[in-house]
Amino acid sequence: MGTPLSIATPSVAVIVNRAAHKGGAARRWPSIEAALTRRLGAFEPMFTTAPGHATELARAALERGVRRFAAVGGDGTVNETLNGLLERSGRLAAPDAVLCPVPAGTANELCRALGYLQHPDRAFDAVAGRGTRAIDLMRVRCAGLDGRPVERFGYLIVSLGAAATISHRTSQSRWVKKLGEISYLLMTPPVTLGYRHRDVTIEIDGVAQGSRRLFTAMVANTENGGGGLKLMPGARFDDGVLDLIEVGDVSRLGVLLGVMPKLYSGAHLGHPKVRTSHGTSFRFEAAVETLVDLDGETVGRLPLEVSVLPAAFRVAVPDR
Repeated sequence: MGTPLSIATPSVAVIVNRAAHKGGAARRWPSIEAALTRRLGAFEPMFTTAPGHATELARAALERGVRRFAAVGGDGTVNETLNGLLERSGRLAAPDAVLCPVPAGTANELCRALGYLQHPDRAFDAVAGRGTRAIDLMRVRCAGLDGRPVERFGYLIVSLGAAATISHRTSQSRWVKKLGEISYLLMTPPVTLGYRHRDVTIEIDGVAQGSRRLFTAMVANTENGGGGLKLMPGARFDDGVLDLIEVGDVSRLGVLLGVMPKLYSGAHLGHPKVRTSHGTSFRFEAAVETLVDLDGETVGRLPLEVSVLPAAFRVAVPDR
């Protein structure tokens, strides 16, 4: 597996998920390794071997004094690494710990938000640099798939209902996820045609909003999700506020023809049955099982609570 610390730069730990993008990250790793070596010098990476391993590796390296963590993979790998840096309260275990996402997965939305997909070298420069940027954190509490309480932290989007089911089905597929960012789009029609709307009770900042019949809903910390879809135009990950988008009682055909084609431009917000609102805390309940997804990973089901922790962690950015 290699030693856990970079040889030339012991303050940087490089955590690599070669299974990301259904193995595509393993094929890309030699070129990523070469780019990092040019900036860090010789190093030996830590390779993950199972789901959740990145969290363990990050936590162990943090205890050894590492403060800069390169997470090579998709948003799942980045999220796992981040959770290894956090205390149960959501605070960083070490205030000077820095997350350095390097895109190599099916979805790389934090890297997209930081501009690293358009300019890949900036991700490598950020790992080796000293620049940082504060990011808001989302705290998620829900029922686990086994019924036990779950608490997780993320930075992109929490989805419930159809969007969470699409993500779950995509992750479970043996072949669809190999297709990269379009995999979520390809899974949308079959899920939509078989999905039943839910009556969901919503609370925003402690104020009851009543019960609404929903196809799906998302609490967003960033504009994009699902492989580049502009799900919540205008959402910012550093303003201390979360944005809620609800797709209401739209017919299945209406979703496929009236909502889906507009997701890349953000024009879906103009649909008469799409509603947006803002807040710092949200609660959702439903009488039927409704899946919950956090940053592309199925974490449980309703009831769900989502809250924001402003400027809770820092990500690496290139030195100016």
